[in-house]
Amino acid sequence: MLVHRRTKRGKLAITFVAAAALAINALPAHAFTAYKVDGVTPSTITLGITSPLTGAAAPGYNKVPYAMQAYFNYVNDNGGVNGRKIKLIIKDDAYNPVLSKSVTNDLVLQSKVFAIVGSLGTASNEATTRFINDHGVPRLFINTGYSGFATAAKYPTTYTVLPSYVMEAKIMGQYIKDNFAGKSVAIIYQDDDFGADALKGFATAGTKFLVKIPYASGSQADPTVVGKWISGLAQLKPDVTIMFGVSSATAAALGGAYKAGFKTQWILGSVGGDGTTIATVAGPTAVGLLYGAIGASFLPAPTDTADPYIAQFQAINTKYNAGVTFDNNVLQGMNTAMLTVEALRAAGTNLTRANLLKGIAKSGSTFASAGFAPLGYSATSHVGYNGYWFGTYGPTGAIKPIGGSYTLYTTDSGTGAVTQTVSKRPAMPAKGLPNN
Repeated sequence: MLVHRRTKRGKLAITFVAAAALAINALPAHAFTAYKVDGVTPSTITLGITSPLTGAAAPGYNKVPYAMQAYFNYVNDNGGVNGRKIKLIIKDDAYNPVLSKSVTNDLVLQSKVFAIVGSLGTASNEATTRFINDHGVPRLFINTGYSGFATAAKYPTTYTVLPSYVMEAKIMGQYIKDNFAGKSVAIIYQDDDFGADALKGFATAGTKFLVKIPYASGSQADPTVVGKWISGLAQLKPDVTIMFGVSSATAAALGGAYKAGFKTQWILGSVGGDGTTIATVAGPTAVGLLYGAIGASFLPAPTDTADPYIAQFQAINTKYNAGVTFDNNVLQGMNTAMLTVEALRAAGTNLTRANLLKGIAKSGSTFASAGFAPLGYSATSHVGYNGYWFGTYGPTGAIKPIGGSYTLYTTDSGTGAVTQTVSKRPAMPAKGLPNN
């Protein structure tokens, strides 16, 4: 009887499975496939971002995710992406790698995001890499220039967007060689992979330093630390001082220099050269010192309203991000969001993670964007932009290209030469809505 009952139950189970299979086959194809991908439904796409909304690095960078959200809301109001509306879940990681791991875990395992986009910080992104790789989550257009993230074999689902810090330092070194030959040069740099990448680039460019001053991330909030930077520089009197850190560190350095009466030709890295952030952190005195400093960017100046990308993004910011000053951080956020929309469109209507990565590999180099440097995405490259132009800061902290036009310097993260080039961007899509 026992054997008989097992046999009977087995037959019942088989009958049930067969019926279930018939029921699944009777469903419309999209009803089944639309829900098997985390973060995707027939009407929505859920994305996630980690960013410092609080902490020492928050000033300025806390604008990036909300600028992205504003652009996504604009796209949603104009039909979304193939009929799907984008939802962005924003998590504060306070520029802390340990917290980055925790909130990224939440985004993937609890919020079930389709992809991570625009996350900020070298150490923060590095801390989540193993988890991202293990779960096969696309990590797109991350806000760090660490050159290592472009290694596709080690970071198979990660795509950079900023030119690498190696590229930037090589380009900056060439600019100094061309314009400040024979002058003494000092550098303040963040003492992690961010700064190490920069030192590698300067070494490749042959830049010699009178002094190199490292600082631990977050220590710029300590006035005694900043005081030591400035007192050391004041004794050596370098002709040129490079600030290669985040904007809050730049603000601290400029404020400290102003108080101490220390004068030098400042050259600011692109990451730490946002005028509105510096004004927020250190007040108008630092902005006054910013006057005449030299900075680098791959995007147009945020005050250049003649640029079609700037004009469109400013209009979106006014309506969807009301009350927020349009600056480099807002520009970076909106530009990243536009690239994200183009990547989602390139994946097609069958939105899977594999198709998303295939879409970027196939057509990412042709995506429309505000950047003057070309995008390097391909089947073998996860590299974003590869160049910078130089400008000077005016009395209000706004940067304008030297000579009145954007002269672009491009290079690679290796030993390739630095060259001046003219890049033709794809035209701004009608109304700022990607049509790829």
